[in-house]
Amino acid sequence: MLLAIYSMLAAHGREWALGVTLICLAILLSLFAHDIFFRLLARFRPKQHKDHPTLAIATQRLKRPARWIVILTAIGFALPWIPIPSAYRDLTHKGLGILWFLALGWLMISSVYMVEDLLLRSYDVASSDNLRARRVRTQMQFMRRITIFLLLLVDAGLILSLFHDSKLWHYGAGLLASAGLASLVLATAAKSTASNLLAGLQIAFTETIRIDDVVVVQGYWGRIEEITTAYVVIAVWDQRRLIVPLSYFIENSFENWTRNRSDLLGTSFLYVDYSIPVEALRQEFTRILESSPLWDRRVNALQVTNLSEHTMEIRCLLSAKNSSEQFDLRCIVREKMVDFIQKNYPHAFPCTRFSDLSQGDNGNALPFSEATRQ
Repeated sequence: MLLAIYSMLAAHGREWALGVTLICLAILLSLFAHDIFFRLLARFRPKQHKDHPTLAIATQRLKRPARWIVILTAIGFALPWIPIPSAYRDLTHKGLGILWFLALGWLMISSVYMVEDLLLRSYDVASSDNLRARRVRTQMQFMRRITIFLLLLVDAGLILSLFHDSKLWHYGAGLLASAGLASLVLATAAKSTASNLLAGLQIAFTETIRIDDVVVVQGYWGRIEEITTAYVVIAVWDQRRLIVPLSYFIENSFENWTRNRSDLLGTSFLYVDYSIPVEALRQEFTRILESSPLWDRRVNALQVTNLSEHTMEIRCLLSAKNSSEQFDLRCIVREKMVDFIQKNYPHAFPCTRFSDLSQGDNGNALPFSEATRQ
C-alpha cells in the first residue's frame, strides 16, 4: 500500500514538474519572441526616412503591455499540462482570464495614447502660428479621456463575462433593481459632474477655449494649461494655478485673447503738457518700435486721444505677435518715451499754472504767470 501511494505521488510529482517546466519554457519563449519582435521594430527604418518617430512611439507605448499579453497567453497554453485539482481548476482559469483581460485593457489604453501621440506629432504648440495645433490638442485630450472611459467599461464587461454563475447574475440584477432610489440620489449629487462633462464636450468642439489660449478669468491673466473632464487649469502669470470648473466657461463671460489669432494690439498712454510738439513724439515712437525685435511691424500710431484742463492724453498704439511680447513692448515704449521727454522737453510734464495777483500803486492787478510742476 505504501508503495502504491509512493508511486502515485511520484507520478503526480512528475506531472507537476513537467507542467511547471512547460510553463517556464513558455514564458521564456514568449519573452524571447517579444524581445526579438520589438528589437526588429526599433531597428526598422524606411529607406526614405532616416528618422522614423512613429515606430519609436509605438514601441514606447505598447512594449510593456504587450509583454504581459504574451506571457499570460503562453501560460494559458501551458496550463492544461499542470495537474491542477478539479476543485481549483475553474478558479485558476478565471484568475488567469481576469489577468489577461486586465493586460488587454492596459494595451488598449496604451494604444489610445499612442494614437494621440502620433496625431499630435505634427502639431507644435511652440510655433508662432499655433492656432490649429491648440485646437487639435484640446479636442484630442477630451476625446482621449472619453475613449479611455469607454474602454474601461468594455474591459469590465469582458471580465464579468468570465463568470457564468447564474446566482451571481441574479444577485447582481436584484442589487441593481433595489438601488433605484440610491441611483436617483447619486444622480442628484453628480449633477455638477454631468454638467462639467457636457460642458467639456461643448468646449472641445465649439472651441471656446483651447490648450495654451491666453485668457482673463475673474481678473486673472493666464494661459490654459490643462483641460480635464471636470475643470480647467489656468497658469497665472505669477506661476500660480487657477482651477476653474468647466461649466464656468459656458455660463459666464471671459476674455480670450487668442480666440482666432495670437497677435494683439497694445497701448501705452502718455499725459503731457500742451506745449510739447506731438510730431517729435511721433517720430521718436516710430524709432523705438523699429529698433525693437518685439514689434511685428503691423501697427504704429501715435495720436492725441483726449484733452483735460491740465494735460493732453497721447496714445501710443502698437502691435506684437503674442500677448507676452506685447506687454514687454508696451513697457519698453513707456520707459523710452518718458526718457525722451525728460531729456528733450523737461518742461512738458503735467504742471499746474496759476497767477499771483499783486496790488499796484494805481490799484490795478499786476499780471504774473508761473508754471509749477505737480
